[in-house]
Amino acid sequence: MKRVVRHLHRLATGLALAAGVGLAGAQSAAPAATPAPASYNVGATATGVPFTFLDVKTNSIQGMMVDTVTAVGKAGGFGVNVQQTVFSALIPSLTARKVDIISAAMLKTPARQEVVDFSDPVYSYGEGLIVKDSDTRPYVSLDELKGEVVGAQVGTVFLDMLNKKGIFKEVRSYDSVADMTRDLSLGRIKAGLGDQPVIAYQLRQAAFNGVKLVQSYKSVNVGDVCLVVRKGDTQTLERLNKAIAKVKADGTLAAIVGKWGI
Repeated sequence: MKRVVRHLHRLATGLALAAGVGLAGAQSAAPAATPAPASYNVGATATGVPFTFLDVKTNSIQGMMVDTVTAVGKAGGFGVNVQQTVFSALIPSLTARKVDIISAAMLKTPARQEVVDFSDPVYSYGEGLIVKDSDTRPYVSLDELKGEVVGAQVGTVFLDMLNKKGIFKEVRSYDSVADMTRDLSLGRIKAGLGDQPVIAYQLRQAAFNGVKLVQSYKSVNVGDVCLVVRKGDTQTLERLNKAIAKVKADGTLAAIVGKWGI
């Protein structure tokens, strides 16, 4: 009887040890958390003054959103490497992992949210209506341009707006606002839509000739400008949001917006 008890005791002890080894093995096999990157590649455009633009003197991308992502990186303890990308290629570059973050005048929309994730807002604005400087009509809505030829930049929500209206003779797309305003000044289109603060800034800088913003026009597509990351990249998104909260709280973001006059 004693031999049976000793045998059962040894068996129980062996099972307990085996279970302990199995648990330790499982624990050691658990994947370690991926460390946060020390720096990120950031996509920005060369044609979105004052948000992002190419400074020909330094051959680098500058602007409000460049300053913003740089300040966010400093507040979050990571570096940023800003790279020039055309606007229509920003999201494809992000999803293809050529860049990790988009920092540009890109409005948050439901359609874009299906493909990418947006940070907390850093700025908000709507569309501006541009016409020839000789056009004195006080436009209030796009309905007043029914039957006309109009235009907007490729990849923007404003081009989608015009196409969805379905009331125009033709909707033309342009690679840049500069191309659109050139056609507008030549009378090839009746009006164009673009980022209101971008156009206003460039008009103040005398970058466009023969066109003007319609002051009476009421924006209908007001949205938030955010930093953009790949869908499901919660690690980067959380780092960005924490850093955005810091630069908002300490006044850094407000100073950047003021610097660029928007």
